[in-house]
Amino acid sequence: MKQFRQIAIPVTIVLIIMMMVLPLPTWLLSFLLIINISLSLTILLVSMFTTEPLQFSIFPSLLLITTLFRLALNVSTTRSILTRGDAGKVIEAFGQFVVGGNPVVGFIVFMILVVIQFVVITKGSERVAEVAARFTLDAMPGKQMSIDADLNAGMITEQEARERRRTIEREADFYGAMDGASKFVKGDAIAGIVILIINIIGGFIIGMVYFHLDVAQSAARFTLLSIGDGLVSQIPALMISTATGIIVTRAASEGNLSEDVTSQIFAYPKLLYIVAATIAVLGFFISPITTFPVAGVLAIGGYRMQQNQLKEQVINEQIEEEQEMEQIRSPENVMQLLSIDPIEFEFGYGLIPLADANQGGDLLDRVIMIRRQIALELGLMVPVIRIRDNIQLKPNQYIIKIRGNLVAEGEILLDHYLAMSSGVDDDSVTGIETTEPAFGLPALWINEEVREKAEIAGYTVVDAPSVVATHLTEVIKRHAHELLGRQEVRALVDHVKESQPALIEELVPNLLSIGEIQKVLANLLKEKVSIRNLVTIFETLADYASYTKDPFVLTEYVRQALARQITLQYAENGKLLKVITIGPDLEKKIAESIQHSEQGNYLALDPTTSQIIYRNVSEQINRIVKTGSQPIFLISPMIRMYFRQVVERLMPEVPVLSYNELEPHVEVQSIGVVNLQ
Repeated sequence: MKQFRQIAIPVTIVLIIMMMVLPLPTWLLSFLLIINISLSLTILLVSMFTTEPLQFSIFPSLLLITTLFRLALNVSTTRSILTRGDAGKVIEAFGQFVVGGNPVVGFIVFMILVVIQFVVITKGSERVAEVAARFTLDAMPGKQMSIDADLNAGMITEQEARERRRTIEREADFYGAMDGASKFVKGDAIAGIVILIINIIGGFIIGMVYFHLDVAQSAARFTLLSIGDGLVSQIPALMISTATGIIVTRAASEGNLSEDVTSQIFAYPKLLYIVAATIAVLGFFISPITTFPVAGVLAIGGYRMQQNQLKEQVINEQIEEEQEMEQIRSPENVMQLLSIDPIEFEFGYGLIPLADANQGGDLLDRVIMIRRQIALELGLMVPVIRIRDNIQLKPNQYIIKIRGNLVAEGEILLDHYLAMSSGVDDDSVTGIETTEPAFGLPALWINEEVREKAEIAGYTVVDAPSVVATHLTEVIKRHAHELLGRQEVRALVDHVKESQPALIEELVPNLLSIGEIQKVLANLLKEKVSIRNLVTIFETLADYASYTKDPFVLTEYVRQALARQITLQYAENGKLLKVITIGPDLEKKIAESIQHSEQGNYLALDPTTSQIIYRNVSEQINRIVKTGSQPIFLISPMIRMYFRQVVERLMPEVPVLSYNELEPHVEVQSIGVVNLQ
């Protein structure tokens, strides 16, 4: 059955083309003409019952096939009329019964049908399809941005977003195809007129020359057959063109054409009273017998519909109340409260314009760019960021939550700019003192009048939305390791598997589980090492996982494999690296304090030694920060991860590197030493 459906249309088109060449018997022509009428009526009814154009997406192709079928029938009937003087019972019936055997009446009826189809329906459908195609293409970027905004706001899932994008693409393709397909109907109407004239003139001549009929007999016989043939063709063509108009003029709705017409036209029963009164008044001037019954039916219909609407309103209110009560009692309602969003951004009512596109807010667009930036820099797919207002906050306050916990907050002034000094303050630049939320730098909120003066004085001036976007970006980077769960790692593994199936088959689950890989990737993200180069990371894990399962040890191996990446990240121009080194006595002390257990290795320092190390490390960090440089510690590979634990408690942003993580060509310059004294 499936194979038959696959070849049905190609075989049908081949048979249609053969009809134009091979002569057909009159009984077969009659049978095909009835099929043509039935097919056209089916298409018309289907177009009425569709709720949206894409439900009948094959219509442009079907329009071409039916037009070709109708033209093939015209060729066959023309051949039969001109060669035999007969075209079957169907055409004869249309010529005799439908037009009463009068050629003049038949010709007038035919021309009226052609005018209706060509001038009214086809012309209008063509214009609507052209405008719809143009507007659909113009609206595509806006619809795509709307989908991205809904996705970032958490209103839809990734799957729903993909389906909506696919729907937009299909709509654009459909209306573009309808714009061209409507030309088929236009050409078909012109062809019908030409074929009719050819049949009448050719039949008139053939009737006198070959059938030896006189002028009257030849004109009567062939004119009726030609007009009957034209009517048999134009009535299905009229139905197809009507279906075309219905399809391209359908707007967004929830029901078919019949439901929409009845529900929308009769949605206002009071208006029927006005129409009934108008018709009744006209009855006094025209004919009461004709108008009063119509007015009475309209008035009664309006009253009945008004009563039905009141009943439906009462029923709907009862259903809504029952649904609300059922939802409150439902255990699933409690389960929904247990869900926690990975990232939440909440703001006071004064910052609503920040996220409202109608008021010029572009926060949703900035969130899209932040997710792309994090993906490029860290190789992390940031989950959907839930954005909402919170009336419990101050008007200009916002907070950022990770896994339901508050991790950052700030206050901004939407009508001001944040000005940060480059080191030399200018007394003429005045404003509201504040602290830049992302990096904790002293800053000023200044208005538009002071902005130009601040820029000339060397201040870095940014607008309020950029302050929020920068803060959100830094928070995500700082907590990236918390956002990477097992489900996200599974998605990354599946992504690599598409191009490196052998690597993944060896690694997961034979050597490491998803949870163990997640710990290694989280360790890298915690120290701001990008995991975008997943192939190298997984290759290294596959090489060393057979020797150890310790995620911290595996992390060290991965960091060494990413030496080029880490070097470019911290070295100036990839050539010079200014570092703080560790004295031999301290390095020896840390190495001797490493304890081994079944749960792994850990650093066990006595409190006195710990305080000395914390004090010396803090002094070196503060000294380097005052010079405007970034403090970077360089230590031997064996104790790097243990010394990192010490530095992390003081300043988690300070990187700790090992010698094995640097490229050989890098010049290392020591600008400080941490000793044990």
